[in-house]
Amino acid sequence: MLLSALVFTYAPADIAWRILFAIGLLPALLIIYIRRGLKEPVRAVAADAKAPFFSTLSGIFHRDVLRSTLVGGLFGIGAHGGYAALTTFLPTYLREVRHLSVLGSSFYLAVIIVAFFCGCVASGIISDRIGRRANVAFFASACIATVLVYIFAPLTDGEMLVLGFPLGFFSAGIPASMAALFSELYPAGVRGTGVGFCYNFGRVVSAAFPFLVGFLSDHIGLGPAIGIDAAFAYSLVLIAVLLLPETRGKVFEQAAATHA
Repeated sequence: MLLSALVFTYAPADIAWRILFAIGLLPALLIIYIRRGLKEPVRAVAADAKAPFFSTLSGIFHRDVLRSTLVGGLFGIGAHGGYAALTTFLPTYLREVRHLSVLGSSFYLAVIIVAFFCGCVASGIISDRIGRRANVAFFASACIATVLVYIFAPLTDGEMLVLGFPLGFFSAGIPASMAALFSELYPAGVRGTGVGFCYNFGRVVSAAFPFLVGFLSDHIGLGPAIGIDAAFAYSLVLIAVLLLPETRGKVFEQAAATHA
């Protein structure tokens, strides 16, 4: 966020976002180091030798786990879609609709980012206390309410700054719960594939949500477009989690399961 404020202060807006985009690509270079230095466990190597990629991929559509795959994919769409709809256009909303300066909007976004970190930590603790389903339902419901108030209520700039903390806090609880929840939905033989599919299928499809914000903004304005789009996405999360089983306390099996 500090880097964003710095770049946008000293570079034209049409160039600044490109600079930030290029800088954001740099951490991807860590993949080279990780791939070279990380060794797979012996058991994982043996399992990969027995189960080709496509047989493992087809395993997540086996009748025993098909419901988890379909509902988990819906969960991923809603979780990523809400985050993308909110964060993609929020800086633009603060500058063009709320008429904040670059430095001013950066301060508002910094509050949301700090709150996001706090929400991630809190979600893990709450999830272990009250269960996966109740935790996600709580955060999804709170996200819907907070986004709608943040966008549609006649708030002053100071009130928006204060509300930015719960906005970031509640939006963090859903993605923070995804790894544990998805992992507990699948047996060992297809667990990694199942988690990766639910997470990344949702990420790919969620690319439509920022596009939808842009489309709706031409008809109803940027603020309402963000609010409606994000609230709809988080509603998908709420529906999905109500269709999933409670998995808190599940003990992972030691032997990889096989699906015919």
